[in-house]
Amino acid sequence: MPPKQTPSEKKQPVKKETTNKTKKAPTAYNIFMKKEIENLKKENPNMDHKERFKLAAQNWSKQKK
Repeated sequence: MPPKQTPSEKKQPVKKETTNKTKKAPTAYNIFMKKEIENLKKENPNMDHKERFKLAAQNWSKQKK
């Protein structure tokens, strides 16, 4: 049985080199949410971000019907 390795002796995982990847174009949902959150922030500056996001998502659902 090989001797136990100390944490400093353990092998580190090999990181993959990142290549020049192109970013995906934002979806209609991403574009809508960004604009909607900005609008809600202007209308209700004291509203919590989580609440704004929840309201924006509800507005997206209503819009799709």
